[in-house]
Amino acid sequence: MAGDIGGSEPSLPANAGDPCCPAPAPARSSCRKMAAAAELRLLEKSLGLSKGNKYSAQGERQIPVLQTNNGPSLTGLTTIAAHLVKQANKGYLLGSTAEEKAVVQQWLEYRVTRVDGHSSKDDVHTLLKDLNSYLEDKVYLTGYNFTLADILLYYGLHRFVAEDVRGVNTLPVSPSQTKPSTVMESHHGMTSLLS
Repeated sequence: MAGDIGGSEPSLPANAGDPCCPAPAPARSSCRKMAAAAELRLLEKSLGLSKGNKYSAQGERQIPVLQTNNGPSLTGLTTIAAHLVKQANKGYLLGSTAEEKAVVQQWLEYRVTRVDGHSSKDDVHTLLKDLNSYLEDKVYLTGYNFTLADILLYYGLHRFVAEDVRGVNTLPVSPSQTKPSTVMESHHGMTSLLS
């Protein structure tokens, strides 16, 4: 096992397995807090909201918290993001039909449970392959409508894709493709909307 005395494998650095944060283990929770706050600030900007929201984090997993001016604090990335969308009067980003709203919720949950919980290269590679397959016949996660799910999934995967891809695809080419594809390449419209 890595780090055992007398073992044949070298010891792993304190940040091994957490590509989003190069800090040693004790400082990683600060990185998670900064990452969530940065995502929420980017979302505010892309929604055209004025700056001014103050974010904090709670618990070991550094769950983002927004203290609202008019009521109780809001906890959780997707809860706060949905609040910001409503605040910006862009409810269409939450889905237009009951079915689309459910699909958006499903993908927001996927972001928090699957993407945020994985940091090994193999896990991320598997997630990207699965997403690439899912998106093969779709423009966006819900089909043809751009939603908050697309934004938050992009934000959540960007750190891994930017780190791994850097302009070079690491995903396999399917037989029907003439060139490699990634979630970001396949959905350049989403990328340009968020840049």
